[in-house]
Amino acid sequence: MPQQQSHNMGAGGDCICPKCDHRGAHRAGVPCQDNRCPHCGAKLLREGSYHDQLLQQKRQR
Repeated sequence: MPQQQSHNMGAGGDCICPKCDHRGAHRAGVPCQDNRCPHCGAKLLREGSYHDQLLQQKRQR
């Protein structure tokens, strides 16, 4: 049985849209990726997460 990965980023922070940069407050216990951007419909990323860091690196190139 595969184990669910826990990221333990805490309750604070924001969920951000990788397409339109919309920001919304993170809700404790609900992964940001389970939510969609209310403006463009993209899956949200947790600010400071691994995927957010990859996106920021890509944008700097």
